[in-house]
Amino acid sequence: MKPSNLVIEKLGSRVVPTPMQQSVFIDDEKDRIVFSSNLRELKPYIEICGEIPCFEMAGPRAEIFFDPAETSCGIVTCGGLCPGINDVIRAIVMSLYHHYGVRSIWGFRYGFEGLSPHRSHEPVALSPDIVKEIHHSGGTILGSSRGPQDVGAMVDTLERMRITTLYTIGGDGTLRGTMAIHEEIARRGLKINVIGVPKTIDNDIAFIDMSFGYITAVEASNTSTYTAYVEATGARNGIGLVKLMGRESGFIAAQASLANNVVNFCLVPEVEFTLEGFLEALKKRITRRGYAVIVVGEGAGQNLFEGDLGTDPSGNPRLGDIGLFLKTKINEFFAGQGINITLKYIDPSYTIRSMPANAWDSAFCLLLGYNAVHAGMTGRTNMFIGHSNNQFTHVPIPLAAGKRKKIDPRGRMWEDVLSCTGQPEKM
Repeated sequence: MKPSNLVIEKLGSRVVPTPMQQSVFIDDEKDRIVFSSNLRELKPYIEICGEIPCFEMAGPRAEIFFDPAETSCGIVTCGGLCPGINDVIRAIVMSLYHHYGVRSIWGFRYGFEGLSPHRSHEPVALSPDIVKEIHHSGGTILGSSRGPQDVGAMVDTLERMRITTLYTIGGDGTLRGTMAIHEEIARRGLKINVIGVPKTIDNDIAFIDMSFGYITAVEASNTSTYTAYVEATGARNGIGLVKLMGRESGFIAAQASLANNVVNFCLVPEVEFTLEGFLEALKKRITRRGYAVIVVGEGAGQNLFEGDLGTDPSGNPRLGDIGLFLKTKINEFFAGQGINITLKYIDPSYTIRSMPANAWDSAFCLLLGYNAVHAGMTGRTNMFIGHSNNQFTHVPIPLAAGKRKKIDPRGRMWEDVLSCTGQPEKM
């Protein structure tokens, strides 16, 4: 990667004085966020490029690109549900209205379907009165959907409604869709910008430290892991098995194992295991301690399934249900060994996804929404709001789209999980 890869596209020069009433504004040249806080990661870039790659710092600028009186904005939410979506919607609307005086704000319903004229989903006018209480509720007031739509038709809708900025809230598939919309806008030579707010409960978007909803998910998972522990210790040879979210990245499973410190096996997509190795390690644990608690990320152990399961509407490979698979195989294994066990299986995934955000995530979402608006009003485009080194940043979508942040099996986090659980390094 080169420092040029971190440059943010812009629609043009900023010549409109901001209506925001504050004394501290971001300086594009001086306020930069170093790409990594790890010197080992930075050294190769310094040696090759001769400079340290830096993100733009997010935040308000003294001059903006759009005249608020002539600005019309759209908001769309895509993909699976996640704690905090309503918080982000609310923050965007409140910032547009109160910070910049924008009065034309539209919510497009049911994801990118809402931008397709063939779907007949009428857009919703949004205002502070409409959104003032929505952060107390889970889900999204705009609805959501998965899968692509006709890009040309979506841009037609933006043109027809005279939308100047589109805010998209979603994960990797949404970022790819946002980039496709930007490319069609650029092809037509339109002055419309697109700003993403990354949404993934799995915390797997590249080039950001954390995504909203992740902390709420880890906190909520404590109930399930503790319940599994109580059930396991309350029976002779008790086993508590909990399946948590994480298609390709096991951050929730790993962090949940560290948070409650009662987990004995943590299985994540990044670390393969054999069924025989896992079951033998589980048998040793049961023989020695009389109980075990297992946390498994939904994308773990996919090498144990045979055949192609196809893809979902977003184009992601369909996963085998590792939770039910392990439940069956554990019961069969111990029955074959002549060992009586009591296994309790818990899958809280949809309960967690539909929760409102906790206090930490609510504050995080508020600032994500505010910074998305600040970026949008300055004419920046084809970017999303990131978070790195404890600062909000501007990240080019092409840099991150199609990439996944994953647990490093040789990194500090996984070493901490192994130390916490006591499970074998290889199974």
